Amino acid sequence: MTTPDWVQDAVFYQIFPDRFAKSARNPSGTLSFEPWDSPPTAHGFKGGDLYGIAEKLDYLKDLGITALYLNPIFASASNHRYHTFDYYAVDPLLGGNDALRFLLDKAHRKNMRVVLDGVFNHASRGFWQFHHVLECGDGSPYKDWFHFDPERLAGKKHWGAYPGSHELKALQHGEDSLTAIGYRGWWNLPALPKFNTNSPAAREFLLGVAEHWIKFGADGWRLDVATEIDDDAFWQEFRRRVRKINPDAYIVAEIWHESRRWLQGDQFDAIMNYDVTKPVIAFFGGKHLDLKVIHQQSNYHGIHHAIDAHEFADRIDHNLGLYKQDITYSQLNLLDSHDTPRFLSCVSGNKDSLKLAWLFMFTYPGAPCVYYGDEIGMDGQHDPDCRRSFPWEESKWDKGLLGYVKELIALRKKNPALRRGDFKRLWSANGTYAFSRSLNGKTFVVAVNVSDSPQQVHVTYEAKRVPSPVFGKASDITVDERLRFAIPARSGVVLK
Repeated sequence: MTTPDWVQDAVFYQIFPDRFAKSARNPSGTLSFEPWDSPPTAHGFKGGDLYGIAEKLDYLKDLGITALYLNPIFASASNHRYHTFDYYAVDPLLGGNDALRFLLDKAHRKNMRVVLDGVFNHASRGFWQFHHVLECGDGSPYKDWFHFDPERLAGKKHWGAYPGSHELKALQHGEDSLTAIGYRGWWNLPALPKFNTNSPAAREFLLGVAEHWIKFGADGWRLDVATEIDDDAFWQEFRRRVRKINPDAYIVAEIWHESRRWLQGDQFDAIMNYDVTKPVIAFFGGKHLDLKVIHQQSNYHGIHHAIDAHEFADRIDHNLGLYKQDITYSQLNLLDSHDTPRFLSCVSGNKDSLKLAWLFMFTYPGAPCVYYGDEIGMDGQHDPDCRRSFPWEESKWDKGLLGYVKELIALRKKNPALRRGDFKRLWSANGTYAFSRSLNGKTFVVAVNVSDSPQQVHVTYEAKRVPSPVFGKASDITVDERLRFAIPARSGVVLK
């Protein structure tokens, strides 16, 4: 087994730190923030912090969460903090290094792990070593940490981190940032200079950052745009050094597509499993799909229409066949994230679609991850709308959704077969999909019906005893040569 054993039993919760909770400790003092309840903006800050997260751990524990994935927390001049300014300093707006220490210690006492977001492909134009080159040009010892145009370095052409109208126009017309502004930016964005990981010094710096925060107590790394460091040796060394410090550290990469190259046991443990997210949206959304919202996010370009139960089953089978079992069972399974519209907005607010998708996700192999606020009915279109502040006034919560997801998490935690059991496809027809999870002689049959009418399910079933529902409702349950039962419209059931 190449993956950390604990991940198969984990239930993750993703937090966008600026938007989850403000602490009573108020680490930012008298600084001015946007009103908490106002719509989020691209550049504004709400003032959430790590102490605030620590103060809400009891809420998360009650929900059933066992691991946190935090969007970037290091010093940055952006509210999402993917523009890293200082890799060794937690942003003072989040409470600084002391706040992370406090959060880690409190989470670990509650047996909750914390995975940090690592942005190692690019820095920001405020990053010290990049700024040093801007000041010193060819004389800077950091000049090989990034990709620079030699003529700019030598002072033969005007340049800077804030391009003028001529340079911006060149970028808008598709010119490479290296020639247009003098250095390579991620996706040609001037604010995000791309590291040159072929530089031994830059390489060592990044690997040192990875080691430092694992030593500090973080339980793993989520790796931003990991494939854009197109270097297996870099990630193999990253894995060796992180795992030497903590053999149970979880290394999960942001990759939006098939990833066998990186999931051979020598680089990443898992990916953010968007290859499952997309068919889940298309199947469970059904006629409620809002393609206008979905297509605001180019990463969802594969969702063109609703899919039927048979296509959904085939795509799930394909995903299950891609990787070794321990990797499949350690994938980070999600319905949405900070990079996508929220699931509810993708399905026109239909909460039955969300419930059915949750039922699938919490009984499917891999570690389920709830994006903060989904459990109380938060919606939101593409960034920045999907990054709204968490409403802590309980009158704004959908208590029915919250109770539903709590029950599903408890069911998963109570029954090892739903986390570690063998998976078998049983049925896919008429808007209904069924599968089984089996472990140590115990079998669960999970069935979901996305159609608007009751449906019959007939599946191969080796046991003679009639199973009973442990979640949801089913009727007319019989066993002869096959297990037969009926599921109401727009609902699901788990039989044991």
